[in-house]
Amino acid sequence: MAFMTLAQARENFFAAMQTLHSSKVRSALTVLGIVIGVSSVISMAAIIQGLNKFVQDRVESLGSRTYFVTRFPPGTDPSHMPERIRIRRYLEYDYAEFVRSAAPDVANVTTVGTRGFFFGDSNLITSGNRSVEKVIVRGAEPEYTVALPLFNIEHGRFISKFDEEHARPVVVLGAAISESLFPNTDALGKTVRINGALYEVIGIFTQDQGLFLGPGVDIFAIIPLSNFKKRYPEAKELIMLFTVPKEVNAETAQGEVIQAMRRLRRVPADKENDFELSSPDFLSNLWHQLTSALVILTTVISSIGLLVGGIGVMNIMLISVTERTQEIGVRKAIGARKADVRLQFLFEAVVLTLVGGTIGILVGAGVSTAVRALVPSIPATLSYLWVLIGFAISVGVGIFFGYYPANLAAKLDPIACLRYE
Repeated sequence: MAFMTLAQARENFFAAMQTLHSSKVRSALTVLGIVIGVSSVISMAAIIQGLNKFVQDRVESLGSRTYFVTRFPPGTDPSHMPERIRIRRYLEYDYAEFVRSAAPDVANVTTVGTRGFFFGDSNLITSGNRSVEKVIVRGAEPEYTVALPLFNIEHGRFISKFDEEHARPVVVLGAAISESLFPNTDALGKTVRINGALYEVIGIFTQDQGLFLGPGVDIFAIIPLSNFKKRYPEAKELIMLFTVPKEVNAETAQGEVIQAMRRLRRVPADKENDFELSSPDFLSNLWHQLTSALVILTTVISSIGLLVGGIGVMNIMLISVTERTQEIGVRKAIGARKADVRLQFLFEAVVLTLVGGTIGILVGAGVSTAVRALVPSIPATLSYLWVLIGFAISVGVGIFFGYYPANLAAKLDPIACLRYE
């Protein structure tokens, strides 16, 4: 096996640079293909890695041990579901009380009612001559913020047990709603109209614009569940939430809730559940389904770029072999082995692809930096692993597409080479 000395490596490096310089257009096209392939892989990996962290943080903020009981699977369109699912009965307001007594291993069992545009409802919140539309009005109990830490109070307070017991007309507003209705003014203690009814503002949530998979806290207005039930009897799509303490086995607690719900809804032993129990992980699962399409698209784009670059490498190296036939003959005449010649041209091919790969990595790093600057909530970061992968891809392309020209040069007859003009 032939090894390359430092002097030979330096000589071959400058020879590769000379090849790049002597064939500027071909070299530029070759390098461009590698740049497109590597930069697309690097930048997309950095963005997806940042988005994954963003989604995971979102899931954590929803409560890692918080579970949802719903009529339909989360994140699905009921109109596209089988009839046996579409005809499921609504959840009831009194379910939570029964589950509290029947499931001793769960905590913070609470019900929420929602009136939002995704249910075909319209809401209008006004104060003076200012108004906000396309908001989500939700009825909730005091345990709501414990079950969903994402709904964090920035100013004021959340709904109390007294508010809930007396169906008081109080509301906690999302930051965006508060800013729209009361710009540069403290909203606490002010009065707003929600769909025509007067409510006192008792709290403001911490700013949260939301995730592309769903609305953020900013557009929520939360009132006591008892008040919501009285004001919007037509809003029957309820969700029940419960948390599982850390010292309790999650599967055991979920099993208790499932059995309680089956008894409540009188589901026969031989029938499947007519409700859904899920955790915030459904956001992660949905996100991974979405990113799989991005990964496929990135793979296609990068593969095309690398293929174009690889073919360019093969082409430029074949031309180099032809142009340097006499040089090959001289090297063989003074003792160079086939392995030496093969290694020389392979090294030159790798240098060509490494130039493109290095530029691609820098472009990918620039894209991830730009994304992080423009969208701070997405911490797109270029990890050392993907830098190494970028270099590995570059070397791999150089070796794969450079081997044929290098092997062709190694097999040339030295006598024929010396006679070549």
